[in-house]
Amino acid sequence: MDLKIKNKIALITGSSQGIGLATAKNLCKEGTKVIINGKNKEKLEKAILSIKKEFPEAKIEGVVADLKNLEGCNKLISKVPHIDILINNLGVFEPKEFKDITEEEWLNMFNINVMSGVRLSQHYLSKMVDQDWGRIIFISSESGLQIPKEMIHYGMTKTAQISVARGIAELTKGTNVTSNSIIVGPSNSEGVSEFIEEIAISQNKSFKEIEKEFFEEIRPTSLLQRFTDVEEVSNMIVYTASSLSSATNGAALRVDAGVVQSVV
Repeated sequence: MDLKIKNKIALITGSSQGIGLATAKNLCKEGTKVIINGKNKEKLEKAILSIKKEFPEAKIEGVVADLKNLEGCNKLISKVPHIDILINNLGVFEPKEFKDITEEEWLNMFNINVMSGVRLSQHYLSKMVDQDWGRIIFISSESGLQIPKEMIHYGMTKTAQISVARGIAELTKGTNVTSNSIIVGPSNSEGVSEFIEEIAISQNKSFKEIEKEFFEEIRPTSLLQRFTDVEEVSNMIVYTASSLSSATNGAALRVDAGVVQSVV
């Protein structure tokens, strides 16, 4: 299927691995010009090589910038003045008891997960409106709808992303610009996989055993009963970034494997 985004320019934040990298690969398959971002130059170069090895004609480049503050966001903007598609994928998580989360940790989580996307959207939205075409996507989580008690500060940021995406959509009325959020369920991204592997080693169990226990005890509402593949998530993201999703605006689109027990 032709998603009609050939030669469009897409920027994906936090995309040297996981969902971001899988999305970059799928966009390259569509002929999109892709810019991936991360704070580690070596990881970015490795990611680009992995895509070009599979798709030699891929139009992809990397920009090193740490988006935890305004300075890092401005650095990225200065190197990428124009885009058609903004995918705010950057995010961090950390399980921690509520009573132990410091004010600095609250603000750091909010700055990385929310404000990076806010700052970039503030810059690129007006340009998208002027050209009458654009896509802004926030990669949120089921934790934004069902706040996990083990990382309330993370859940808070994911709820905020959904609100920001919807608010931006209100500013696109009558244009061909859209703003949406993607509600992602537990996935097998590198960060999650490494976390589960550490637990498995500490408990002398296999990854599969810990995965089974995770969905029995922590996410029992999952209908899939396994971690979602990053490729499965990227399929939804790339469709939302495409010209075919023109009537989808202000939505929170779920690729959560049924974790959220709601029909909407």
